[in-house]
Amino acid sequence: MLNVFCEDMPGAIFDASLYFNNTYKDRWITKPLSRDMIRDVDKSEVIDERAIWSPVFGYMSPTRLSGGVKTLILIDNDPSHIFSASYCGNNCAKWLLKIAEKKVVINLWHLMDFGSDEFKIRVLNTGKIIRNMGDFVFGVGDFM
Repeated sequence: MLNVFCEDMPGAIFDASLYFNNTYKDRWITKPLSRDMIRDVDKSEVIDERAIWSPVFGYMSPTRLSGGVKTLILIDNDPSHIFSASYCGNNCAKWLLKIAEKKVVINLWHLMDFGSDEFKIRVLNTGKIIRNMGDFVFGVGDFM
């Protein structure tokens, strides 16, 4: 289940992009889930652990990935830290829910659109479990 804490969260890593650039492991890039997220969010293809083909930049290093994809990869591979998902756009929401099939905690500073399907998110500020987008808006609106 995805656990979301809204507002300032002591210890959460806000600049996930910078953190990624200095800590990612090559093996994270070639994992099937990472490849799928990179293809979907950044419209790019993983060639190997150090090369990605982007239609915008050509061949590039993983450090040139978008902040959203970097955050997703960190959340999937570094469960010892909590990352702000505010670098993530709405195109990352389905991936957050997928990663959250294992227990995941994120910090969120904006109303991310998790779509019209049912989902399960625990808002840590209140302890409430949210199951749809309407309830999410009302459940976290006071914290945004």
